[in-house]
Amino acid sequence: MKTIQFREAIAEAMSEEMRRDESVYLMGEEVAEYNGAYKASKGMLDEFGPKRVIDTPIAELGFAGIAVGSAMNGCRPIVEYMTFNFSLVGIDQIINNAAKMRQMSAGQFPMPMVFRGPTASAGQLGATHSQAFENWFANTPGLKVVVPSTVYDAKGLLKSAIRDNDPVIFMESEQMYGDKGEVPEGEYTIPLGVADIKREGTDVTIVSFGKIIKEAHIAADALQKEGISCEIIDLRTVRPMDHDAILKSVKKTNRLVVLEEAWPFASVASEITYIVQERAFDYLDAPIQRITTADAPAPYSPTLLKEWLPNSEDVVKAVKKVMYK
Repeated sequence: MKTIQFREAIAEAMSEEMRRDESVYLMGEEVAEYNGAYKASKGMLDEFGPKRVIDTPIAELGFAGIAVGSAMNGCRPIVEYMTFNFSLVGIDQIINNAAKMRQMSAGQFPMPMVFRGPTASAGQLGATHSQAFENWFANTPGLKVVVPSTVYDAKGLLKSAIRDNDPVIFMESEQMYGDKGEVPEGEYTIPLGVADIKREGTDVTIVSFGKIIKEAHIAADALQKEGISCEIIDLRTVRPMDHDAILKSVKKTNRLVVLEEAWPFASVASEITYIVQERAFDYLDAPIQRITTADAPAPYSPTLLKEWLPNSEDVVKAVKKVMYK
């Protein structure tokens, strides 16, 4: 094993797949000459050249469309958005073309492509730069949505996403690029659609994904001191979702808290709640609790932002509520 940063895991995954398959290429704003806005493509221009690591204009709709067309013609593009807030400019290509082309062509056009970049808030960046769209994209048939929370998961999942024959939305975090973690020296992949139990427990299940899952770990440590054992499930892939992992855990603990860094209405947490009440209602000893951001645009004020974001204290309160403590 070796210890690397999250950004290095992303770069390694892309580079390894580009060495393996000449049809893979990377395009986006500042991915080449600048080594990536977050240095997640450092050194790739030097190795692969300007035909496979391509700096684009500030035109998300344009280069998303180029990626769709090239995927239809046998390439496997990786599109980097400086933030998924900017993907809204190109969302027509993602939703109306990338997601639907395989079905509309009766399978004649596989769509092997990855759209990747940061999601959710990253501090005081204002309302238009602090949004999480995992549930938006997951609502679209034809798209797969991946949100890793660790360095190990990021590399293994990205390699699988690049090899997948369907379009994959791969969502990272600006606040995680400097995180360090262990990865194997050799090649490995992690299958899409498989959740991971990050912490085993017996009293309550906490389901989360992405960087906000760190708050669940902080809360679980605090609750352990009070004799409450939390099981933490990291979805890793929002769509396809590993329902079986969630249900198996809930049947063991009989209680569920869902933690998500997104608005509450029609959230991923809402989908999980429906699945559990439909397929494991009789196992629940308490109503399911969900924790999300406030139902408002992200504030700029640091004081308000702290209140807007979910935190470990919110998780502790929710767990105690389902424990009736």
